[in-house]
Amino acid sequence: MKTIKKGIYPTMITPYKNGKIDYASVEKLTQWYIREGCQGVFAVCQSSEMHFLSLKERVRLAKAVVDASEGKLDVVASGHCADSLEEQAEEINQISQTGIDAFVLVSNRLDLHNDGDKTFIENGEKLLENIDKDIPLGIYECPKPYKRLLTDEILEWMISTKRFRFIKDTCCCPDLLKKRLEFLNGSDCALFNANEQTLVHSLKYGASGYSGIMANFHPRLLVWLFENFENEQSETISDILSMSAFTESPAYPCTAKYYLNLEGIPMDIYSRSADHKNLTEYQKMIVKQMYHLNNTLKKHLGL
Repeated sequence: MKTIKKGIYPTMITPYKNGKIDYASVEKLTQWYIREGCQGVFAVCQSSEMHFLSLKERVRLAKAVVDASEGKLDVVASGHCADSLEEQAEEINQISQTGIDAFVLVSNRLDLHNDGDKTFIENGEKLLENIDKDIPLGIYECPKPYKRLLTDEILEWMISTKRFRFIKDTCCCPDLLKKRLEFLNGSDCALFNANEQTLVHSLKYGASGYSGIMANFHPRLLVWLFENFENEQSETISDILSMSAFTESPAYPCTAKYYLNLEGIPMDIYSRSADHKNLTEYQKMIVKQMYHLNNTLKKHLGL
């Protein structure tokens, strides 16, 4: 079964035009990730507003990203939104057929009411019996509708299935990251940190890369940090990026769409999951400041 490349995996946003998915901008954004040096992309995720997309849209979006990547990116995708296991199996099977490199399960879908590890694993076993047996899997601790963190027992089950290749970790805890990476050492499960503030810490303990929001703002700098985390400049670059990461919350993903326009990727700032009217002039000013800072850092690093 395919191994997922290490590196930087942006959580891809979904551009719209007149309220519908703008596939021309999807292609341009995917190609921008390639030019910025990313190794992969996480499509049809929360940043993609997957809970606000129909199944037909989720399938077509995954296929559009695969086609636009032209094999230059590993494409992992989710779109795991349904409540019943039957509906979950249907959406997973349809999206898996688009040519993605791994389908990423959402952890809270396997334990809807947070009943415990036993329920999670039982539902996981049932689901695995009814989905494409050849597609590599991932798992994502998606914060919505609630964050279901992975336990040692669940990690052990994942390893035992020999199906899982990608973990998007959102624990944001240095000690837990260290513990998880020690637990996963020697397995096929690669951990990708979603938190920029703890990224260098996790890389030092064997994390496979970064998959998070801020790769929509400064992917090239994150690629540099991934490749040079032991460089003497890495702590300074990490500190600056960590402070920039606190800008992720206002009116996201509209902030990312506004930023991408500055990068020459034209798209509407409209979003289905956030009111674009909440993107204030103050927030736009902050995004512009980050854009200028990113360019200064790239120039400093010779990028």
